[in-house]
Amino acid sequence: MNHLKELIRAIPDYPKPGILFYDLTTLLKNPGGFHALVDNLCDHYAGNVVDAVVGIEARGFILAPALAYRLNAGFVPVRKPKKLPSKTVAVTYQLEYGTDTLEIHQDAIKPGQRVLISDDLLATGGTAAATVELVRKLGGEVVGASFAVELKFLNGRAKLPGIDIFTMIQYDN
Repeated sequence: MNHLKELIRAIPDYPKPGILFYDLTTLLKNPGGFHALVDNLCDHYAGNVVDAVVGIEARGFILAPALAYRLNAGFVPVRKPKKLPSKTVAVTYQLEYGTDTLEIHQDAIKPGQRVLISDDLLATGGTAAATVELVRKLGGEVVGASFAVELKFLNGRAKLPGIDIFTMIQYDN
């Protein structure tokens, strides 16, 4: 997938000094790149029953609906607090410096539904692990987690034991 990696813009010192930000907007705006990304992510789950694709706010909302459409599944958003209009279930999780909270509608996933989690980036794994917890609280079965990019040096996979993780592009440092 080196041709996709070449479409990602690296921005040094964003959002703060010392951070190298991988900007996927340059990949997403490229029709061939976007198609290849969605097609390859979907191909990995072809033949599996997926009832719902959960997208994590905010950039997960870009890929998850496309995957849900291609996999003939529903799309379910996971959002920051007070963004969903109906009754929700929440999970608070640890960040490097503090905590954060994610919410899902309490009726978004039915017990036994097979759920694919989707986001743009797997970094430390905290947000993805919190999303797994939300899905399981509702009785869903997590069949996998897909990401456009993985920052392998942050070891996010360690927070997702036993889950089929599929990433298209990896950075080792």
